[in-house]
Amino acid sequence: MNAIVSNIVLVVAMILTGCGASDGRRNEIKVQQASQTTQLKMKFRADSAYENIRRQVEMGPRVPGTDAHRRCAEFLVSELARHGCDTILVQNAIVSAFNGDELPISNIMGRFNPGNNRRILLVAHYDSRPWSDNEDRESDRHVPVDGANDGASGVGVLLEVARVLGVERPDVGVDLLLVDAEDYGDSSGFSNKEDTWCLGTQYWIQRMPYSADNRPVYGIVLDMVGGTNARFHREYYSNQAAPAVVNKVWGIAAREGLSKTFIDDVGGSIIDDHVFINRAGIPCIDIIECNNAITHSFPPTWHTRSDNMSSIDQRSLQAVGKVVMAVIDSESSSR
Repeated sequence: MNAIVSNIVLVVAMILTGCGASDGRRNEIKVQQASQTTQLKMKFRADSAYENIRRQVEMGPRVPGTDAHRRCAEFLVSELARHGCDTILVQNAIVSAFNGDELPISNIMGRFNPGNNRRILLVAHYDSRPWSDNEDRESDRHVPVDGANDGASGVGVLLEVARVLGVERPDVGVDLLLVDAEDYGDSSGFSNKEDTWCLGTQYWIQRMPYSADNRPVYGIVLDMVGGTNARFHREYYSNQAAPAVVNKVWGIAAREGLSKTFIDDVGGSIIDDHVFINRAGIPCIDIIECNNAITHSFPPTWHTRSDNMSSIDQRSLQAVGKVVMAVIDSESSSR
């Protein structure tokens, strides 16, 4: 990836290094789990997450460089501000895709408690794929994907998380990172092509707004979290690179009564944003449907024209949102 132009746009306030005094405790991953279920008074609402997805999809495919993509980025910034993020950072750049396309991208981060040095990072991509290259008919493969599940679902969950945190105000620092150009990669075989994916995240990790003191203790990527009857296995690379985080999240899911949705077994592997975040030194996992009961891989709608609102299941959104909120609550409760 070649970054040609970059700048950081200040939307509310910009913090590039940690601010405020630290209590000096190491930012260690706490793998112990609370014995109780979520204590947050406000609950995650799947209908709200669904509406967040619908509003993205109705703009059209969010392919970098299109009007729908630009309007979606503006929508995300406005929603993070409306939900009370303390800080919003927008990182604009132009990056080069594998096919020579020059892509204008915007990585968007909303931060809660920016002065708290103990932080967790929650990530989703909001762009959608320019081609439906998993369609059977060749004539359909050039149509952009709506990206209801592959893209909008993770963002929809994080916007609802932001709504809850705007009222509940967590004790831990939480960064919501909405990354761009994740899905513009070369799918003609994956050998030596992994760097063609996740262009926004690759750009972001080179310019992370952290110091050594306030780097997140771990991260969680949400991708394809809204599919019909979705089940989430331990993604292979997550289990290899950040097993303590996987144990923590899947353990919390079990305590929340969601062991039939969060399957305690290793599924497939995927080059996703978490791979590059791990390489940057932040243990990061991917909550993603990677062992679908029908395909034994990604959902049947993956990279097809069928990845639209009809593929979204509010029960899947509720399960993922509940687990994410319980993870945040476990950090607040352990302090």
